[in-house]
Amino acid sequence: MIDALRLMAWLSPTYPVGAFAYSHGLEWAVESGDVTGADSLAEWLSDVLERGAGRNDMILCACAHRAATAGDWEAIAEINDLALALAPSRELHLETSQQGRSFLDATLRAWPCPALSAVAAGLDGPVAYPVAVAAAAGAHGVERRATVAAYGLAFVQNLVSAALRIAPVGQSAGTALLATLTPRIAALTETLAEAGLDALGSATLRLDLGSFRHETQYSRIFRS
Repeated sequence: MIDALRLMAWLSPTYPVGAFAYSHGLEWAVESGDVTGADSLAEWLSDVLERGAGRNDMILCACAHRAATAGDWEAIAEINDLALALAPSRELHLETSQQGRSFLDATLRAWPCPALSAVAAGLDGPVAYPVAVAAAAGAHGVERRATVAAYGLAFVQNLVSAALRIAPVGQSAGTALLATLTPRIAALTETLAEAGLDALGSATLRLDLGSFRHETQYSRIFRS
């Protein structure tokens, strides 16, 4: 029970990581007309989750969790370097590194433990968000599948929250979309929780290019 509550707290919208400031390219997708309503938003989110950063982040989370559980701090640092290198644009790099650093610092203050302190000692620079979450969960003994699933759901929830602010969709549509994607997150977890780094890969070129264009978008409310 305590592990489930811990994950709920860590991945809550109130946790001080600044997730509300990022849209992962969704703001540009709305501006360009790629996302115009509930149906196109569903397609966009599905692609990000199953073919883009959502999938990769869940793999990175699983790998970092295994390393943290084993006390392999060097492996965690290497996974973190890879996770940061995979960010295709300046804004997406900022999105993952700022949230990761904020998450690790906040968790060290509120949920300190020797294992997490040891992890943090080797991650004194930018930290990718999925790596930070996995390191904290592994250090505290939280089960890997639960961590990966919770991270995947939080990833999608944040994008739905962004969509409610910038896309022509309402709360009812957003809630229905979350209900539709939740079983797919569970299915991905069963596959990806045991995956290795060789399974990484994405095919969301439109989003990646859009994140570059968002950097010079004339009017915007998100940092990515």
